[in-house]
Amino acid sequence: MTPQRPPVTHHFAALCDARAAADPDGSAIGDGDEVLTNRELLARVVDASARLRHHGATPGDVVALRLPNGLEFVIFLFAAWRTGCTVTPINPGLLEHELRYQLSDSGAAVVVDMDGSTPTPGLPVIAVLDIPSAELDTTGDAVVEADSLALLIYTSGTTGRPKGVMLTHANLVAMATMGAISMGITPADRSLLILPLFHVNGIVVSVLTPMLYGGSTIIAGRFDPATFFDLVAKVRPSYFSGVPTIYSMLAALPDLDTVDTSSLRFGACGAAPAPTGLLEAFESRFGFPIVEGYGLSEATCASTVNPWDGLRKPGTVGLPMSGQEIRILGEDGTVVGAGLTGEIQVRGANVMKGYLRKPEETRAVLVNGWLKTGDLGHLDADGYLVIDGRVKDMIIRGGENIYPREIEDVLASHPDVIDVAVVGKPDETWGEIVAAFVTTGRGGDASRTSDALESLCEAQLAPYKRPAVIRVLPVLPVNPVGKIDKLRLRSMAIETQPSELRSRRAEQPT
Repeated sequence: MTPQRPPVTHHFAALCDARAAADPDGSAIGDGDEVLTNRELLARVVDASARLRHHGATPGDVVALRLPNGLEFVIFLFAAWRTGCTVTPINPGLLEHELRYQLSDSGAAVVVDMDGSTPTPGLPVIAVLDIPSAELDTTGDAVVEADSLALLIYTSGTTGRPKGVMLTHANLVAMATMGAISMGITPADRSLLILPLFHVNGIVVSVLTPMLYGGSTIIAGRFDPATFFDLVAKVRPSYFSGVPTIYSMLAALPDLDTVDTSSLRFGACGAAPAPTGLLEAFESRFGFPIVEGYGLSEATCASTVNPWDGLRKPGTVGLPMSGQEIRILGEDGTVVGAGLTGEIQVRGANVMKGYLRKPEETRAVLVNGWLKTGDLGHLDADGYLVIDGRVKDMIIRGGENIYPREIEDVLASHPDVIDVAVVGKPDETWGEIVAAFVTTGRGGDASRTSDALESLCEAQLAPYKRPAVIRVLPVLPVNPVGKIDKLRLRSMAIETQPSELRSRRAEQPT
């Protein structure tokens, strides 16, 4: 299925105008209780743009949106673009020093929040709940070019201070177009947004892609597994995008009387590799396919995806999206063949312009148009990508390279395991040893579960790959975008003492 030609092809600043002109009474965006038509959305965007200009925003400025998931985020997103500004979304949960860092590093000129409570270093703050005290001038539009900066997305900062990923309007249009082709988006599609809007996945996959191709979006509040399927039955989306943790939480729900998922064509899964068997079991239980993909903020969200209407290969993250190239480079810097692990590199019109004011870091990851992802993977014989881990996540034990994903897949095959993560633990003898953390879907004896997982690893893994530490946790720590926080798990691993039995096993020769 090929999507129809979108109403705008170079930038998103005029998308609301184009939609209102083409279908004024068509549905645009809602929150489950209120749904704005295209005409109503345009009117709200025009008013918000006037408020931005009234508070001093001019073309080229950065507007910081510190807003929860809701209509106002999308309204001010389009309003900022209509004003010719760049948007940097801010996680409302950031601590004050983290907030101030992003405001300073991005060079934000205006902050938008709900109630004016954001602590800022003298910046004007627009509280969306306040009623403007004077009538504002709603005339005038800025000229926006394809290479104008649209978004400054800040990385999670697991390898240092967060960096501002510079995404242009051309990047966003390219990504939304690639996504629409891969997902078969038409004006009949309605997405259900459950991921945070301060992350590029929530913005691009659930808002920009359907809206560019005539569809609509319903914004959920905070994700709640207990009410999720009731919401699906109420608003009848055709797709949603989630992360493995969300699917794990839904899979762990007790038996439900009735679940109406008849509106859903598919669910998308990304941000981190899903545990082996999770997505197939989910599809079997709830009756709609889950397509796993792979991407990163530096590539404007997604680079590969399993076909929603074609061959989906469990354990892979699918094929390169239309308009993108994927290659795997070995340690010697040459392209390796199918089945061989190396660093994943991506090329396409969706690749970022660079990191804000960080030329050295930009040159380190952008080489001749290729984005060095820092992720390890391999292509199978059919060109499907398999993620083997992060370059920095690779565990080196006594000179042997160990890929956490291999061990995670073995542990995830146990029927009681819901979530799993494997990290390296420093060791005086071996340099690093393997530490595993799991959550289970049933209550019970953690020691017994650990024993069962040890036996599973003994049967399926070489001795040097077997975890020296297995901890059963109520929940795995996650970062603000839903990825398992391996930095925190490494700290927990350092604090954890392996049992005498596991220590002896880890010390066996390889």
